[in-house]
Amino acid sequence: MPLKMQNLEEPRLDLTAMIDVVFNLIIFFMVGTRFADMEREFDVQLPQVSHAQPLMAPPDEIVINLFANGRVVVGAQEMPLTELRTLLADAQKRFEDQSVLVRCDGHGTVQLLAEVFSICQEVGLRNYSLATMVQEGGGS
Repeated sequence: MPLKMQNLEEPRLDLTAMIDVVFNLIIFFMVGTRFADMEREFDVQLPQVSHAQPLMAPPDEIVINLFANGRVVVGAQEMPLTELRTLLADAQKRFEDQSVLVRCDGHGTVQLLAEVFSICQEVGLRNYSLATMVQEGGGS
């Protein structure tokens, strides 16, 4: 009597659960998007103020280059100290925390550097600094 063999079933991957999860996620995001749209539609009367600072990023620092021969260069423009005073005063009026970086020639005089720092103090700038470079192999 011959034995009857049953055909083995091929394994199958049931995607029903995964499809249900994907549909639930789609519905969730669609409903969440609708709530965000409705929130923007509220008729809100914004408060009014007489003076407000604009919400913006602080401006780049002003870089002042002092050369050994007495030249003062801001950006690519050479200017006397009187123009520098006007430029820094205008910058301080526009942005109270305006930063200034002074790059001074190491072989120049300290007098010009002192004058520039004095101008910064006169116009009310508090955030000014002197650029230096670390000496290679330095140390005492």
